This record gives sequence, C-alpha cells and structure tokens, in this order.
Amino acid sequence: MSKNKEHLNLVVIGHVDHGKSTMTGRLLYETGAVDERTFQQHKAEAEKLGRPSWAWAFALDRLKEERERGLTIDIAFFKFLTDKYYYTIIDAPGHKDFINAA
Repeated sequence: MSKNKEHLNLVVIGHVDHGKSTMTGRLLYETGAVDERTFQQHKAEAEKLGRPSWAWAFALDRLKEERERGLTIDIAFFKFLTDKYYYTIIDAPGHKDFINAA
C-alpha cells in the first residue's frame, strides 16, 4: 500500500517547551493517524496527571517519565498514510540534556 506513495520524512525540532510534541500529536489526530479512542485514553491520562493540555503530546511521548515530566526524552517515530503520501514523523527532544551534539 505505501509502496505506491511518495515517502516524506518530517522531523520536528525546536527549543524545549515550545509545543513540538503537542503540535505533532494534534497533526496525527487531525490526519486520522491517531483515532478518537486513543486520543480519549491520552486525554484521561493527562487529566489524571493534572495536565489536560498534554493529551496531544502523548501520541508521541510514550515513556512514563516523558508523560510525568511533560518533556520529550527519546526520539519518537510515527508512520502514517494520506491519500497521496506515506509519512514518517520524527519528534526530537528539545532539552539540552537529551540532545547529543557531536
């Protein structure tokens, strides 16, 4: 199915606490890559942590520590299809403690 589509990579980078994971999670939801049921699970977990706005980020921030701290620690990959393209989205950490600069 994806072999007939052009493959596009999208890497989301930027400064810590500027909404990279939130924006990417919302994009995945809006394109149908994250379904309503999954989003509702993320929303319930975020509300339980007292951080309802983090629900979008939970599509990519899957580690327990990431969810509790509200900060991306590890690179996350998510693949999805649209009518025209096969995407790979990569959400990268923004905090200097989690970036390995050579």
